Amino acid sequence: MNAIGLRKILKKFDKRFRYRFTDYYVKSRANHPYSQLQQVFKHVGLGAVVGAVSRNLHELQDCQGSYLSIYDPPALPLQDPVVDSIKAAVDRLTHSTNFLNFMAQHALIMQEELPAPAEEQIDEERYHYVSLLLNLANTFLYMVNTYIIVPTADNYSMSLGAAATVCGIVIGAMAVAQVFSSVYFSAWSNRSYFRPLVFSSIVLFVGNAMYALAYDLNSLTMLLLGRLFCGFGSARAVNRRYISDCVPLKIRMQASAGFVSASALGMACGPALAGILQINFKIYKLTFNAMTLPGWVMAVAWLVYLIWLWFSFKEPSRDVEENNSPHASDSETAEKNTLEKGLKQPLLITSEEQQEDDEDAEADGSEEVSQESRRPATSIASAYRLLTPSVKVQLLIYFMLKYAMEILLSESSVVTTYYFSWSTSTVAVFLACLGLTVLPVNIVVGSYISNMFEDRQILLASEIMVCVGILLSFHVIIPYSVPQYVCSGLIMFVSAEVLEGVNLSLLSRVMSSRLSRGTYNGGLLSTEAGTIARVIADATITMAGFLGQSQLLNITLLPSLLICVISIAATCFTYNSLY
Repeated sequence: MNAIGLRKILKKFDKRFRYRFTDYYVKSRANHPYSQLQQVFKHVGLGAVVGAVSRNLHELQDCQGSYLSIYDPPALPLQDPVVDSIKAAVDRLTHSTNFLNFMAQHALIMQEELPAPAEEQIDEERYHYVSLLLNLANTFLYMVNTYIIVPTADNYSMSLGAAATVCGIVIGAMAVAQVFSSVYFSAWSNRSYFRPLVFSSIVLFVGNAMYALAYDLNSLTMLLLGRLFCGFGSARAVNRRYISDCVPLKIRMQASAGFVSASALGMACGPALAGILQINFKIYKLTFNAMTLPGWVMAVAWLVYLIWLWFSFKEPSRDVEENNSPHASDSETAEKNTLEKGLKQPLLITSEEQQEDDEDAEADGSEEVSQESRRPATSIASAYRLLTPSVKVQLLIYFMLKYAMEILLSESSVVTTYYFSWSTSTVAVFLACLGLTVLPVNIVVGSYISNMFEDRQILLASEIMVCVGILLSFHVIIPYSVPQYVCSGLIMFVSAEVLEGVNLSLLSRVMSSRLSRGTYNGGLLSTEAGTIARVIADATITMAGFLGQSQLLNITLLPSLLICVISIAATCFTYNSLY
């Protein structure tokens, strides 16, 4: 009760100050040895109260009086909802919003506020540290695989007799396949984690080998098939699902932040690695140069990863999960709901004031989640029906920022070669520098900016800055200069990163809890939205190439500007409902 009361008081301070005072207060006092806050959620007295409540409730149920000391540990596990509520209130106060939480929300791995003790026990039994590392390594390698070809894709296309702008199709082929692979990998992870990861590694090994061999075979078809194979091996849905289902709640936030950090580092390392691989030699009939080495290097990396995976990954036990599967019969569900309603009643109802307090707590966002609301969506259509208008706007924003970022990154090699005659190494350095801004930007936003402004304010401001970056990128002033391109690209990319962080942070809080589990979860919906945006952006680059490289920049920026303006208008229209 003290923990809940303190949390509500701090929320009032936040609302009055228009500053997240709770974050500063809790983080500055949570671990201080002389802080009175310790008495609320870390003092031994709270443990004694929990023990007393738990033991006495157990005695009442069995109608037996043991009269043991209240300080003795209870004989049975603490399974009473009242005790669970006390623990959950303590956890909510302890784990206030901070940078780690802000980063973790990027992964859209949504957590329930009041997990059942049985679920926490399942997590402990299924957790395996090396397996988690293998999932994060898969995430990192896949992002490296995605962006390692960007600096050289235009030269590779021209070496096979195609136009430089065909690089859009080459880069986008991976995203096309990922649209489908995300669904079947998410469904596959319902039954296994090991097998889809093995399949992913094999397919990516084959895809990268095909990509590298296309040069000696002089086949553009082989090049595109290689990239399609790489997309069919995208196991990000499995990586996200493993963290959601198999990592204990107490470290799930750190694991989610690791997932996001691995993606960001892979995005930066991909182009940087391409810039290093500027050598040319031949072994028998195989050519190793700047265009084929990304494929060979990634093929070897996936082979090494596959060996590590085969000997080190531990498949979580499925028996416990099947016993707790949401696909129970209607009669069992109804009986369970009746039992839970009975157990979750207040211990003492003495007056109408108690009921009024309960209603006030529900209005404050403390209502309990029913069994029906926890049942996952069973199809894309049912998942879409669960989306509120504000969530749909946020998915539109996610689509817009992914489209703008893909246009900037995918056409960078063609544009900079045409206007500035940049070499592959220079393009690689530029893209790597953009990728390296991801973590610092999130540190600044998560630690400072998000504590000073509301998320919806940051959301709208960053959308406007993305629009400004797009406008500054247009080729209007002659000649088109390097400072204009670099500064406008940096503004667009950094603003899009801020927008992505705040948008996903907000999305993870307002999306239906039914989308936190199952095949068709919130992470899959956001992945599909971003992947489709990348596919359309890469197709736009290739189609705009038919008008000539001189028109490529302005033609591809026009759709970005249009979608950005629409998203700003939609945000303003739903501004008050984005909380």
